[in-house]
Amino acid sequence: MEWALLGGMVVVAVAMVVYGLLPKDSDRADAVKRRTAGLSADQDLVTLQGKARQRALKPSVMERAAPILSRPVMPKNEAEQSTLKARLASAGYRRESVAAVYLASKTIAAIVLGLTAAFYAMGMGKEFDDIAYYTIAGIAAGFILPELWLRSTIKKRMEKIRNGLPDSLDLMVVAVESGLGLDAALLRVSDEMGSVHAALAEELQIATIETQMGVARSEALTKMAQRTAVQEMKTLVAVITQAEKLGTSIAKALRNQAEALRTKRRQRAEERAQKTAVKLLIPLVLFIFPAIFVVVAGPAVIHLMNTFSSDALNP
Repeated sequence: MEWALLGGMVVVAVAMVVYGLLPKDSDRADAVKRRTAGLSADQDLVTLQGKARQRALKPSVMERAAPILSRPVMPKNEAEQSTLKARLASAGYRRESVAAVYLASKTIAAIVLGLTAAFYAMGMGKEFDDIAYYTIAGIAAGFILPELWLRSTIKKRMEKIRNGLPDSLDLMVVAVESGLGLDAALLRVSDEMGSVHAALAEELQIATIETQMGVARSEALTKMAQRTAVQEMKTLVAVITQAEKLGTSIAKALRNQAEALRTKRRQRAEERAQKTAVKLLIPLVLFIFPAIFVVVAGPAVIHLMNTFSSDALNP
């Protein structure tokens, strides 16, 4: 009975998440009607734009429930809230409701894993104290898992931006030397690198849009460096700002920075290659060497055992 209840609760939780992510039936029905009715391209574009505005204004189930579910774990002061939003921005999530959804996921994960651990302990016939320990462990795991996911996402995005900087700087040097301004060069690089280094192109587009809206270029670049949390990006912004203040050649500064970043990228690749031998040592000792020993020495051991057993039977 407990396992049936647990399975039902897990199915309901997964169904709610999937329902919030999938498109609504009305949108699919409208799309089918448009295709069958054979509307013109202009009418179809207007309809799509209207549907997009409606989806943007209408929050999903998770977004509607997030303010209530995130209330138990919501940071009390504004400094912690700003830090959380900055970390989510470093992971690539910038919507206003992202912080509430992230905190709500902690609450949902804690409830689901806590109930799972409790029903597991009950199914194993544990005592009340052990059930309480299992439940607390499940709740703690539910709070920790979203944090681990966020750290992993931030780390992967930082690595993508770090790897894309040398190539983007090379293209930026070509654009600046061909006569484009720095803002136009940033926009051109973001357009060209969008399919290769999407994370870096997105950050460059945001910085360019902020500059077009009246924000100082140095301030927009500084915000970009803070969002990415990549040290190489901070160094690049400092080099560009210093070159503008001193009036030196920005193309030369970008070229030197690109060479330095390319050297660092090669050194990181060499470092990983050197660590490969050490990382392979553990699986070799635990899995491969025992298998080789069994294959090589196994027949000899079996032959010796048969020989000794025959000698013992025939003195």
